[in-house]
Amino acid sequence: MYRAVTRQIEVTVEPNFLPERSSIDKGQYFWSYTIVITNAGAETVQLRTRHWVITDATGRKQEVRGEGVVGEQPVLAPGERFEYTSGVPLPTASGFMTGRYQMVSESGERFEIDVPTFSLDSPDHKRVLN
Repeated sequence: MYRAVTRQIEVTVEPNFLPERSSIDKGQYFWSYTIVITNAGAETVQLRTRHWVITDATGRKQEVRGEGVVGEQPVLAPGERFEYTSGVPLPTASGFMTGRYQMVSESGERFEIDVPTFSLDSPDHKRVLN
């Protein structure tokens, strides 16, 4: 589990390799990731946009920007949490993702929160540490 906290908003990520959606012979690897966003602050906030940077094992980067997450722009009152699962394909057996969410407070202030950088590793891939 990966974790980041920005302005009392906690984001945790749990990635999961999906062999049934991957085709190793064709160089296609697929992961799901479950994200939980918890508002531990005192003010209601809404997630407006997302920005992902996805890097494969060759260092190739892909940026993804968009409105909300999984078609939603959740509103989180103090103490509330929002959980969703999404997925990502890669042409390599490993990589990593990092990102940010743009939030807006009930007073109208816009700010960004960090999504922790998380590793995407297939279980049959030999890991090399530098």
